[in-house]
Formats: sequence, structure tokens, C-alpha cells
Amino acid sequence: MQIKIQTNFPNVQRQLETMRKDIADKAVASALNKTVALAKTAMSREIRAEFNLKASEVNESLRISRASAARGRLQLSASLSSISRPGRRSLNLARFAARQTRKGVSFKIKRGGPRKVIPGSFLINGGKTVMIREGKGRLPIKALQTIDVAQMFNTKRINAKVVQLIEARFPEIFANDARFFTAKFGRGAA
Repeated sequence: MQIKIQTNFPNVQRQLETMRKDIADKAVASALNKTVALAKTAMSREIRAEFNLKASEVNESLRISRASAARGRLQLSASLSSISRPGRRSLNLARFAARQTRKGVSFKIKRGGPRKVIPGSFLINGGKTVMIREGKGRLPIKALQTIDVAQMFNTKRINAKVVQLIEARFPEIFANDARFFTAKFGRGAA
């Protein structure tokens, strides 16, 4: 899952036209990287506000692709994405404040939601995995899974808040970086 925003910021465009190309490229790359880092923090915060996960568990799934402008090579795109571990498209219920009770394992997925119990389930691996028996016998058993961070990342409410933050903050961040790079490398026509 990725966030892609293709917006033409008129104020940014006017500033770019008045700057030397090499300085403009550095300012845009720097502003994109700062904005994407800000978006990663906001995405993590929004996911944790809605879902009952720790920051470390959310942050390990969020990846940033950085923009660069160095030595004639220019890559003016930065992205924030959420990856799923290979072979895994879901998280074990143990990550959602799981506790063993007499009836089974109690867990809470949504931060504002109720705790739920799955009868007959149990914790193994030092409380890191919730399992349940599939038949009447002792074996086979299976792990109980639920949605992954990548699916939380793609929730419309969360995604919309982060996109709104990016659109609001990018022009401001770019203006600061444009001033910095213009002062550092000099002013001049393209």
C-alpha cells in the first residue's frame, strides 16, 4: 500500500521558476523528504489512535522512499508505503493486548472497541501467538490472525487525514527549504 499525491502547488511552482535549477532541485528533494517523514509519523499516530497496537509494531511496517538530487541525478519523488512481511498478510491476535482467561483468549483490536473472547483459544510462545484447536483432538491447531498494518494504512479515514496533512504542510516546508538553499548556494537565474 502506498500514498500517492500528485498535486500542482501554485505557490511552489512560482517559487521554482525564480530559482536556479540545481538549487530548486535540492530544495524540492529536501522538502519532499521532510514531508514524507512527517507523514510517516502522522500515519503511525493515526493508526495507533484507532487500533490497539504499539508504535514499534506499526513503525516496523512503514517504509519511506526518499527523493534525491545529487550529482546530476534527479529523483523527485518520495513515498510512504506499508509492507507486509513475506508470506504474511495479517497479524496474530496476540499483538492486540491478548490475555488468557478461563474461557479463552481476550483481545481488543480497536482502541475504543470492546474486548472480545474466542472460546477455546490459548496463548503459546510466551504470549506471542494465539492458537485454537481445529478438531476434537489435541492436534491440529491453527494461529488466529486479523488485519495487518498495511490494511490499517489503507483505511480511508486514516489515509485522508495524512493526505490532508501532506497537502497543508508541503508548501510551508518547501518555502523554508527554498530560503535555506538559496542562502547557502547563492541566487541566480536558471
